Amino acid sequence: MKVGHPDWTEPRREGSFIGLLSLETLNFRLYPLRFSFVALESIHFPTDKAANLLRGAFGTIFARLACVPHCPGARECEWRATCPYARLFEPSVLGGPSGFADKPRPFVFRATHLDNRTVPSGSSFRFDLNLFDLRSPVVAYLALSFAQLASEGLGPGRGRAALTEVSQVDENGEPVARIYDSESRILREAAPPMELSLEPATERVGRMCVRFVTPTELKSGQQVAERPEFGILAARIRDRLSTLRELYDGGPLPIDFRAFAERASRVRMTRCEIEQVSVIRRSSRTGRAHPIGGFIGQAEYEGDLAEFIPYLKAAKWTGVGRQTVWGKGELDVETGGTSVAAKAPALY
Repeated sequence: MKVGHPDWTEPRREGSFIGLLSLETLNFRLYPLRFSFVALESIHFPTDKAANLLRGAFGTIFARLACVPHCPGARECEWRATCPYARLFEPSVLGGPSGFADKPRPFVFRATHLDNRTVPSGSSFRFDLNLFDLRSPVVAYLALSFAQLASEGLGPGRGRAALTEVSQVDENGEPVARIYDSESRILREAAPPMELSLEPATERVGRMCVRFVTPTELKSGQQVAERPEFGILAARIRDRLSTLRELYDGGPLPIDFRAFAERASRVRMTRCEIEQVSVIRRSSRTGRAHPIGGFIGQAEYEGDLAEFIPYLKAAKWTGVGRQTVWGKGELDVETGGTSVAAKAPALY
């Protein structure tokens, strides 16, 4: 698999696909990617740490492939403005205000199905990565990085694997385009990004249940919220979608943020069954331990919910709250007993 270094300068607006996106369009776009492998040796994924393991190893390999020799680090590198590693893995706003020095990374892993799983030699496995950077998609680097990562070994035992396919999936998790396969070894262009409408649901929705699939932490002011009150949850989803759009696509959400928050605050929580879980990750680079826990469980809400359903559906793909790049903040939504956000298909 051979690819050239793409031009990492931002494309011209005139006549480009992004340029056709009106800033008034109420939507959210992304590339939902699936990476499929076959295990060449037994591979074990630790409990609650599959996404953490993949993210850490991915960063190491990606830097090796993308960065210039003797790079002093993304923050000090003179090439950071055009470096794909810096843009994807260590995005920052140089000289920005306190609290906004680091941009949210434009991707999340979806790999909870691999937690505490051992993949025997000869068996297949896969994970998903949702990519939000539409201005400079790095699909080629992703394919190269994960192919190299698999060949060097995954998990504590460093079991080797081979990348067999990279595909783009739809809202139901079904493949819609094959980007790479190991037989042809040809890297193809991705299909147009998936577009999620954020327009209100056409039917009235008065009740729903939100299931917090992975540990979630929501900030309210300067504190971490103890419970997922709907006003807090909706505001954090709104802010995340708008920020990702502003940084990596066509611009912030064209909505009245204050009015949105006022309407969300009128939605009542009628049941809350959550528990706190503690998960610790240790950086292979610094050796430092970092907590990546939060609450899991479910909560039920009642009120005028039609406006908020599309935002919750989008949050299925982006996650919400702190440390989403590690796989935290994944959620699912049900209304009237029917799943609104497409449930993730079985990946094993």
